[in-house]
Amino acid sequence: MPASQTRPTAKNSSPFASWKVDHAGIRAPDFDQAVAWYVDTLDFRLLKSVSIGALTFGFIAPAADDSFSFEILAGPGAGARPPYEDLHGSYNLLGWHHLGIRVDDVDAAVAELKRRGVKIVSEPHDVAVMGLRLAFFADPWGNLLEVIAPMDHSAK
Repeated sequence: MPASQTRPTAKNSSPFASWKVDHAGIRAPDFDQAVAWYVDTLDFRLLKSVSIGALTFGFIAPAADDSFSFEILAGPGAGARPPYEDLHGSYNLLGWHHLGIRVDDVDAAVAELKRRGVKIVSEPHDVAVMGLRLAFFADPWGNLLEVIAPMDHSAK
């Protein structure tokens, strides 16, 4: 949606009006390794975990946001995602593409991600038609995450 368009009115009479996004699942081969990466690298917090059969499930949340979490599903049997060398290569798979995370400053977020050794898939850039500045990075299992903020040319 171009930045100049207004949002449609909320559909409060919909039978789905109470729906709120709660979490997104990330499949990983090793629970401890996945939790450690998100906790140590992105400062997420492990909220709870449980093992069911051969899989371990854990919910992790961003450093200071309890409104959303990732569900780590870990254990044997999952095939690897292809590694992305650039953002355009990621467009070749169907299904969920990435999760967008709002940040105060995309450039500062990417600088810190780089300092922590995170793979940057797309450097910070403006997408004027969306009114956003954004960048993409990948976790060790090829899941793409995006950091986004409204465009602010004075902050660059």
